[in-house]
Amino acid sequence: MALIKSISGIRGTIGGTPGDNLTPLDIVKFTAAYGSWILSKEELPRKIVIGRDGRISGAMVQQLIVNTLIGMGIDVVDTGLSTTPTVEMAVVWENAGGGIIITASHNPKEWNALKLLNNIGEFISGEDGAIILETAAKEDFKFANVDKLGEYTVNDTTLQRHIDTIVDYPLVDVKAIKEKGYKVVVDVINSTGALVLPGLLKALGVAEVILLNGEVTGKFAHNPEPLPENLTELANAVRHHRADMGIAVDPDVDRLCFVCEDGSMFGEEYTLVAVADYVLSKRPGNTVSNMSSTKALKEITISRGGEYFPSAVGEVNVVKKMKEKNAVIGGEGNGGIIVPDLHYGRDALIGIGLFLSALAAHKNGIKSFRAKYPDYFISKNKIELTNGIDLKAIFEHIKKKYKNQPINTEDGLKIEFDSDWVHLRSSNTEPIIRIYAESNFETTANNIALRLMQDIRESI
Repeated sequence: MALIKSISGIRGTIGGTPGDNLTPLDIVKFTAAYGSWILSKEELPRKIVIGRDGRISGAMVQQLIVNTLIGMGIDVVDTGLSTTPTVEMAVVWENAGGGIIITASHNPKEWNALKLLNNIGEFISGEDGAIILETAAKEDFKFANVDKLGEYTVNDTTLQRHIDTIVDYPLVDVKAIKEKGYKVVVDVINSTGALVLPGLLKALGVAEVILLNGEVTGKFAHNPEPLPENLTELANAVRHHRADMGIAVDPDVDRLCFVCEDGSMFGEEYTLVAVADYVLSKRPGNTVSNMSSTKALKEITISRGGEYFPSAVGEVNVVKKMKEKNAVIGGEGNGGIIVPDLHYGRDALIGIGLFLSALAAHKNGIKSFRAKYPDYFISKNKIELTNGIDLKAIFEHIKKKYKNQPINTEDGLKIEFDSDWVHLRSSNTEPIIRIYAESNFETTANNIALRLMQDIRESI
């Protein structure tokens, strides 16, 4: 199966052989390496916050992590079933040295992962990640003696504190949302969104919430990635209940997308575009998204008097660029919203609060709201990788073939064709090559992607 070590954490399939999958031995080894990194920084508190999504293996992984850290002399604050953005914020609230989020995000149920945070609740840098991986490879860690074991405590207040923080955020207009009396259908994919989204929506003034897949079993009712082909149940429910909209999140609640009142997709790419437009209308400034995201954000930013900057894919890369360019809003085209004065992490909760505030200021419904923005199309595709494939050689082959086109090599290959583009890159979270293409026309976007997929297969 797979064990992937990247800026998105240590991610793999549960079971199988150590070193090739995310087995108990691998979980202990990488946790101990991370704990050693924390202990090497004398200025940091010897305290780590942890939390997990609702997937089946979560409790098993959580117990291994907790006891490994305690064995190293590190105190553990366990937030239990939680969300990625909640744990990120809890690291700061607890004045901890770091955090571990136990989630494989949008990956299917057989996957799990350790997302590693620094002391300000952000993903660790690539440089620090390399140190941790080297420590794990050498198994260069020591455990505490019996008199210096860490302590274990539980904090079950963080989800409510997160909700309260969203409601109190200055740009979230609870009064306007409440006046609309929205009826909303929410798909929480049998994970921890079920524990937080109903309370959030009620606190925001939503009149009625209909919950789909609301039991936290980890047995995902469908592929958990919030893409159109996985949201047919939600779209049908929106139409059936005559709801104002549908909302979908991934298992750890850092990605967000919406369904219009007629069951059509608002478009996950346009979650960030709509939220950014609203924020920029209140706070003019710069924006950042990864280079696989729609060009609509750039156009909206320029129209609002700001500058747009692309980054490499991955939350840590987006955050780094946002800090460099002093961006007031940023994120990723997969529905990840980052609001820097709240915290530097993708957060579906603040995304919902800001989106509903923007929608409430619009005269008509969500379908009409979507019509405010350009109709660009992104064709999202992938090719599975097998052992022995030389990605560098593949990309060099394609780079030579399209040498007369503008090419960006910061993150894989991004090739521009007049007003269209295609981006090829290896995934941080799965053993695949992603091929994204955007155009004003859906057929053109699909054809560009298919052409490049054929180029990749010929090169292989």
